[in-house]
Amino acid sequence: MKFTKMHGCGNDYVYVDGAREHIKNKKELVIAASDRHFGIGSDGVIFINPSKIADFEMEMYNADGSRSEMCGNGIRCVGKFVYDHGLIDKSKVSVESFGKIKFLDMTVEGGKVSRVRVNMGEPVLTAAEIPVVSDNARVLDEKIEVNGKIYHMTCVSMGNPHAVVFMDNVADMKIEEIGPYFENHERFPNRTNTEFVKVLDESHVEMRVWERGSGETLACGTGCCATAVACVLNGFTDNHVFVKVLGGEIEIEWDRESNLIYMTGPATTVYEGDYPWVE
Repeated sequence: MKFTKMHGCGNDYVYVDGAREHIKNKKELVIAASDRHFGIGSDGVIFINPSKIADFEMEMYNADGSRSEMCGNGIRCVGKFVYDHGLIDKSKVSVESFGKIKFLDMTVEGGKVSRVRVNMGEPVLTAAEIPVVSDNARVLDEKIEVNGKIYHMTCVSMGNPHAVVFMDNVADMKIEEIGPYFENHERFPNRTNTEFVKVLDESHVEMRVWERGSGETLACGTGCCATAVACVLNGFTDNHVFVKVLGGEIEIEWDRESNLIYMTGPATTVYEGDYPWVE
């Protein structure tokens, strides 16, 4: 199976051209390929398929083999993949994921895509649609007890569920201890991604993320979008936020007039190869 290893700010995935590689047992492949000791090593696998409603479809799997609705860093790399591999000859591309379409505007330098700006659509704030169990229509600075400790969270969906928790110190927190409890908490019917955020100033924040199905990752594009929304709603930042993650920095802009979220960040190819997969 031919593949391309790519990352967006360290959030790395194995990318496969689904039009050429026909994999029957994708969950088994994803788990094997994502293994950082015995496989290629990644946060998951993304298949790039033909689409009837967009230029391409992104079919994304977490490292544990579970499907995910959206991946911000992943979709930027999809744009780079299709352009750099000559599957499309324009710098604007539409990508379908879980039936919803995102629009990408790519920066091309030296014939290759270096950065991608994505219209991530509208943030979903209604609790039932995220989904998160709550007595309130929106979950804004709401208490949650996790493993015996009280936290305050703001919940947002960017096509996938997020719980944003503001803290004074994220650098020294033991995310591997608390992350799984948030992910599998009974208040999240579909599990959740959790962002732990420190506000630096009105336009900069620092964030660490625990992604459902993958654990801590170096970046999460949809998590950065959810973080920016939560920051604005809680009055911590302006609408234009630079989110510092372990793997770099992602720029988020919330156009309040159109209620659209724009995410801008790098997309990088690591290497290409053949994975000895036999079904």
